Amino acid sequence: DFVVDGEAQPRSLFGMIRHTEAVSGEGTVVAYKDNASVMAGGRRSRFLPGSGSEPSPYALREGEVHVLMKVETHNHPTAISPFPGAATGAGGEIRDEGATGRGSQPKAGLTGFAVSNLALPGSTEPWEEEVYGAPDHIATPLDIMIDGPLGAAAFNNEFGRPALGGFFRVYEQTVDGIRRGYHKPIMSAGGLGTISAEQVEKIEFPEGTLLVQLGGPGMRIGMGGGAASSMAAGANVAELDFDSVQRGNPEIERRAQEVINHCWSLGDENPILAIHDVGAGGLSNAFPELVDGAGLGAFFDLSSVPLEETGLAPKEIWSNESQERYVIALAPESLEAFAALCERERCPYAVVGTARADGRLVVARGEDNVSGEDAGDLDGDVPVNMPMEVLLGKPPRMTRDVTRIERSTADLDLGEVDLRGLAYDVLRHPTVASKRFLITIGDRTVGGLTHRDQMVGPWQVPVADVAVTLADFVGLAGEAMASGERMPVAAVDAPASGRLAVGEALTNLLAAPISSLSSVKLSCNWMAACGEPGEDAALFDTVHAVAMELCPALGISVPVGKDSLSMRTKWADPDTGDARQVTSPVSLVVTAFASLPDVRGTWTPQVGPGQSLVLVDLGRGANRLGGSVAALTMREFGGTVPDLDDPALVRDLAEALGELRAKDLVRAYHDRSDGGLWAAACEMAFAGGLGLDLAVESVDSLFAEELGVVLAVDTDDVGAALALLESRNLAASVVGTTAQDRRVRVRCADRSESVLLDESVLDLQQAWDEVSWRIAALRDNPASADSEHGLAGSAEPVLTLRTTFDPSEDVSAAYLNTGVRPKVAILREQGVNSHVETAFAFDRAGFEAWDVHMTDLQSGRFDLREAVGLVACGGFSYGDTLGAGEGWARSVLFNDRLTEMFHEFFHREDTFGLGICNGCQMFAALADHIPGAEAWPRFTRNASEQYEARLSLVEVLESPSIFTAGMAGSLLPIAVAHGEGFANFAARGDIDAVHRVARYVTASGEPTEAYPLNPNGSPGGLTAVTTSDGRFTAIMPHPERVQRNVQMSWTSGAIEDESPWLRMFRNARVHVG
Repeated sequence: DFVVDGEAQPRSLFGMIRHTEAVSGEGTVVAYKDNASVMAGGRRSRFLPGSGSEPSPYALREGEVHVLMKVETHNHPTAISPFPGAATGAGGEIRDEGATGRGSQPKAGLTGFAVSNLALPGSTEPWEEEVYGAPDHIATPLDIMIDGPLGAAAFNNEFGRPALGGFFRVYEQTVDGIRRGYHKPIMSAGGLGTISAEQVEKIEFPEGTLLVQLGGPGMRIGMGGGAASSMAAGANVAELDFDSVQRGNPEIERRAQEVINHCWSLGDENPILAIHDVGAGGLSNAFPELVDGAGLGAFFDLSSVPLEETGLAPKEIWSNESQERYVIALAPESLEAFAALCERERCPYAVVGTARADGRLVVARGEDNVSGEDAGDLDGDVPVNMPMEVLLGKPPRMTRDVTRIERSTADLDLGEVDLRGLAYDVLRHPTVASKRFLITIGDRTVGGLTHRDQMVGPWQVPVADVAVTLADFVGLAGEAMASGERMPVAAVDAPASGRLAVGEALTNLLAAPISSLSSVKLSCNWMAACGEPGEDAALFDTVHAVAMELCPALGISVPVGKDSLSMRTKWADPDTGDARQVTSPVSLVVTAFASLPDVRGTWTPQVGPGQSLVLVDLGRGANRLGGSVAALTMREFGGTVPDLDDPALVRDLAEALGELRAKDLVRAYHDRSDGGLWAAACEMAFAGGLGLDLAVESVDSLFAEELGVVLAVDTDDVGAALALLESRNLAASVVGTTAQDRRVRVRCADRSESVLLDESVLDLQQAWDEVSWRIAALRDNPASADSEHGLAGSAEPVLTLRTTFDPSEDVSAAYLNTGVRPKVAILREQGVNSHVETAFAFDRAGFEAWDVHMTDLQSGRFDLREAVGLVACGGFSYGDTLGAGEGWARSVLFNDRLTEMFHEFFHREDTFGLGICNGCQMFAALADHIPGAEAWPRFTRNASEQYEARLSLVEVLESPSIFTAGMAGSLLPIAVAHGEGFANFAARGDIDAVHRVARYVTASGEPTEAYPLNPNGSPGGLTAVTTSDGRFTAIMPHPERVQRNVQMSWTSGAIEDESPWLRMFRNARVHVG
């Protein structure tokens, strides 16, 4: 309960948030009662194997599938140890999605960070002149932004979830006497997933149900993590802070997810009755929550909990926060079938307890000689013996009596500002600058269901507003998600910051063709320094503004969210002993989600020649500069803040954009947010490789960060677009035109009509790219960082499309019509994550694609003599701990029977094989057994010393490969996602004798070793090899992930069409005959 300025409030914070569902809950399936929320989806065709316990063919299976939504934070662990903190933040959110209902499937993720000033070596920025200090054992903002994104990306990459969005904010300044900033950082992890409609509700299981742990072992890590996260950063003892951080193991989480996938795919036969993830509090929280959902008690035997180390005390076994674990309620009669699934996936599990009807929680050790049968009659000493209602009953209500504090700052005067200096400062500020250093380390194509990632256009510029996924492999329906936050504004006006966060999430989301605002669902993650003067009242007012006013006015609900209410850092100055503190402003991170009937019509900021820029100004000319990046670079706050003064304008904008889309009047789209119109326009120019002529009313209007969008419209259609916008009562005006000369010119009416700024796109993009360059130079191979920075603003694009064949021709059609579907083994090992999209590509080409795990070969459930084709899929077999693909190959080479099986398969004259990415590396390690592969190299660490995820350009070469017959000479974009793709002939092979299939090239078709056009540095751009007879090919990029144009980050082809890469798989069908 809240009392604000002496007045009792009728609703709690959560009560206000729930109000959004009460008034606008249409389309919400699950809210506030599971690990993630669920919104309505639609009929989908899932591509699944027929069995999870044995090899079986894949097939399409139609059903009603809903959409999962979840966003949470992992701030404290990331502050203490950025890599594992961020990694386990991503992993924990993934488990939340997978543990919804009776099991579900994570699909696509987002990651966000907010930190204080970076203090990049080699740069001297005006906004960083005042150095305030920080506690010794808290990671610096720069350390966080070097290691934290790597941790989150590494977990997502290895698990196999594309990272498609997020945010990055750098903020630190003194406002109204308070030092604001993010010494305690925000690390946000979120995403969307899918769940079968019939699996949404957990079953209230009966007494006697088995309580099972699925996943990794317990360790003495993550002790007290939940408690430590609730403290001010720097206030805890350093040793306890470090003890509270967990470690990640994404490969075992992948194994557990495969088991969960097999379970839910059984439909009514799903053995999982209920499931929870293991997070804060470890098993001590997860197991009681699981049984409480069924209204029961339980008995647990700690000696049954799998452990990685000895000597753990009962409290450590019960409460450690070791990751990659789930708890499951399982009927006793289902245990044998469940165990078979776990055995096939090599996923550990253990029956730890049983459900009881007595309402008590009893936790015993093996030496206690207590069983579940006599747990209710205990008189002796066991670690836990208590009523469940004491542990999980409703806590007493708290009352917070708080007082508002009005804050203000002086207005910013840009009348005499050095416009050129300010323009460059804004582009260089990390909040505005290129985020490529955050993006190219994360796989964005795994799963084969990505439509729109962050990278835009043939220059692959990271400026997309929205992430869009496909609902399945066959249709054009999908999902969209986008983030919004305006944290600095809250230093003076927290409710305005909240409204702007919602507005920005929506203006980002509206780049996708959503059906209506009412179909949108929001996740709201609330962060504040509760207990500090004025901050509780500011949080209350922000929740009220968003949940009681704005969302109901928009017809949008908030079915999911989370809070972190200790956003302050305290320490003593080491020299003077004086108390120091940095307090974060109230920080609302909004993520907007929507189901899409059709992903076509998703707009990007890529402008083209002959277009005009139209600004739709939701601020209606107010041009308030408070909290803007422009003010921050001038070491000012800026006075009055922007706001969403009229929610109706957002509704009008959504409806107008729908009409513009229906009339096909818009060519490009970008929201106006950080950096104002100036940043938005420059990013559109970068994406399109063009210049701009901008004409604005004032310098203020160039840098104000009022809500709004910029539309690129063919100049001949400007009148029609303006008329439509004005009919919706929207303030719209032409603010510029595209220019072919690759220069950006600015005219301001309040400073005469003369050109005030005339800069080359090259210089502007170099400034915009500087933060990414400097961080990459510290993190990766400095030479690679310099090379990529040197290409920023280049006139030559990265990508083009040139085919020497007709991609629409189905060369396998004659064989499809026979009805004969040759069997191809889609082979996977633990940690492989690209098998489903690979199977679908071969299925489309006319094969019967079989799901085959290495355990099937080892156990005799499958023999390669049954198949004509063998495909080794991409991923991270054995976590790549022995080198990429090496562990997988050794599982063959160290097993005499498997060595003989593979050798025989490779030497049969009627077989073929394809190794993709991790499978390419595995094939290369088996080259001694593949006839004609004697010259193949070994694939080792990329020259950049970093994982590379790109849409790269390759040339298909003349070669014997059966897969690329008739494709030679084509220049084709293709997905790349690997850390060890360097063709290393020093380790193995013969560079002069190898049969080359494809190589990285420039857009003009020249082979290249220049980074990042060649993402791994392989000699001559080599990226695929084949045998002398062409039956076996190994390729590092991922053709299976871009078999449809709709899966491409960029293509000049029709979005509805098949990609040129589908020809590879059809060629294989032709070869088999």
